Amino acid sequence: MATPQGIEPRAVEQWFGEHVPQARAPLDYELIAGGHSNMTFVVSDATGARWVLRRPPLAQRLATAHDVGREHRVIAALQDTSVPVPPVVGRCDDETLIGQPFFVMEYVEGEVLHDAEAVERHLPAARRRAAAEQLVDVLARLHRVDPDTVGLGDLGRKEGYLQRQLRRWSTQWEQSRTRELPVVDRVHQRLVEQAPEQGPATIVHGDFRFGNCLTTADGKVAAVLDWELCTLGDPLADLGWFLHYWDEPTDPMRGATRQPSRAEGFPTRAEVVEHYAQRSGRDVSRIDYYRAFAAWRSACIGEGVYSRYLKGALGEPPPDLDLYREAVEHSAQRAEQLLAS
Repeated sequence: MATPQGIEPRAVEQWFGEHVPQARAPLDYELIAGGHSNMTFVVSDATGARWVLRRPPLAQRLATAHDVGREHRVIAALQDTSVPVPPVVGRCDDETLIGQPFFVMEYVEGEVLHDAEAVERHLPAARRRAAAEQLVDVLARLHRVDPDTVGLGDLGRKEGYLQRQLRRWSTQWEQSRTRELPVVDRVHQRLVEQAPEQGPATIVHGDFRFGNCLTTADGKVAAVLDWELCTLGDPLADLGWFLHYWDEPTDPMRGATRQPSRAEGFPTRAEVVEHYAQRSGRDVSRIDYYRAFAAWRSACIGEGVYSRYLKGALGEPPPDLDLYREAVEHSAQRAEQLLAS
């Protein structure tokens, strides 16, 4: 079997020999997630035992993005909490081994429900509402974890989360914009002016959704993945981002992907918000602001991806590249609609 790009077999086997003594060489590697995020490989040994290795992507990356050391730190800190995360095995900061740092986790059984088709294949309709409610329960449990107690009190600044995020993604927009899109600037100004006062900071995942979790066939959330954007801040920003990906079946399509919640049997967005409010005890009356912030942030992120494709920084562009451009416009317009509601 050919070794995928991003892995140096001898170096990884040497590391496993020193840190995973039960692993039996030779090791095989399968890339299961790449693209714009950290790369994920399943590592299998001669006995069939499996582990997961995470490393930064091959393509050019932002200076503060794809920090696998940070991701490892968060997962390690959450090991003994009620938030399901993969058990950690070890971390390697020596970039001479494979060209980037990496960390290794135990393999966890479950499916990543990226879209409605994956839901329809792997999650029975009778279990979908319960799965959604458990996913929201996990988010509420994450937001109850005391960052100081688990050693993450210095993961980021606790105050001014929205203000920092608005500055960060506005700068990203200015650096990557490919055309004039005044709605992005209008929404940014209104988000700055209307930002709610932040309560006590919690751990914020930054990209919480079905597509970043492992879900079993009975609807259990086996593990939350992809912690590279995790920081401290406003928990309702996590809920707003979650809702940005929570399409209802009658919503207009945006892009080619049917979001998982478009499959039959899931609760509505309003029901999701109510369930989170009950589990967390938080005031969700300003949730449309956080949904607008999420949609605007999505537009800024999407423009960055679109721009890098146009410049060739991400390799051959996909055949549906125009959908990336359209998704940016749709997200910005949706943000403006939400602020007006």
